[in-house]
Amino acid sequence: MQDFLLGNHSSLTEFILLGFSSNTEINVILFSVFLFLYLITLSGNGLIFTLIRMDFRLHTPMYFFLSVLSILDMGYVTTTVPQMLVHLVCKKKTISYVGCVAQMYIFLMLGITESWLFAIMAYDRYVAICHPLRYKVIMSPSLCGSMVAFCGFWGIICALIYTVCAMILPYCGPNEINHFFCEVPAVLKLACADTSLNDQVDFILGFILLLVPLSLIIIVYINIFTAILRIRSSQGRLKAFSTCASHITVVTMFSVPCMVMYMRPGSEASPEEDKKLALFYNVISAFLNPIIYSLRNKDVKRAFLKVTGWGNAPE
Repeated sequence: MQDFLLGNHSSLTEFILLGFSSNTEINVILFSVFLFLYLITLSGNGLIFTLIRMDFRLHTPMYFFLSVLSILDMGYVTTTVPQMLVHLVCKKKTISYVGCVAQMYIFLMLGITESWLFAIMAYDRYVAICHPLRYKVIMSPSLCGSMVAFCGFWGIICALIYTVCAMILPYCGPNEINHFFCEVPAVLKLACADTSLNDQVDFILGFILLLVPLSLIIIVYINIFTAILRIRSSQGRLKAFSTCASHITVVTMFSVPCMVMYMRPGSEASPEEDKKLALFYNVISAFLNPIIYSLRNKDVKRAFLKVTGWGNAPE
């Protein structure tokens, strides 16, 4: 398998991930922080997924999409964080060529799928607010399943294009990636070939995979806010807006750093800035998602109290 991936282009069989620091004390602190974030991320997203599966009142399109988002977030952080934690406490910070390719592909696949899932979640809110009487008819289980399948298929295909375009380049050395995982912009800096074509491909794919769904989300929310303003009751307007606020926050945290990372030329990228951006849309976003979606959500609180037997949530 490795010989097939290496082909005749690359002489490297492994990469070294430089991570954040070479200072042992700093790495121990970072290890503690990221371990905490990782465990809370898995616990939070796992809890939301479990509650949605166990409480029949949460068996609605909105919570179905939220459960899919929780699965994606758990996979997203697990693709990068465990290896980062090992490298923070071990002297050996290598990853094999095949491992790097696999990590890059899985990370991209989950990220692209999540990007389009946000657009579907926005459409779900549009139907719920603008066409409440037809909501259950329009957002049928078959349509919801088909839309999620589309997101997954789109993620699989586009991630493959991204990965192939990056890894068919020759990598002759050095083999030190100034990042904490194998992300495309960081890996491309090691290619011993002109990467201007890759920059163009990244921009085009970034436009399709980030700007297009983001534009759809903006259009949907313009229609939603127009409908909300027509609601006479101030309490009704507040309730309608609160159902959208969580989604807007999560989309902003994920999409803006991704666009900065993948749509700018590689020559303008700073390794340290890239690490911070990647942390934000990979680790911090997945950590905050369950908090943002559940903090003011009475349905989730009610389901939690019901499952744990700690009492009944307020109606």
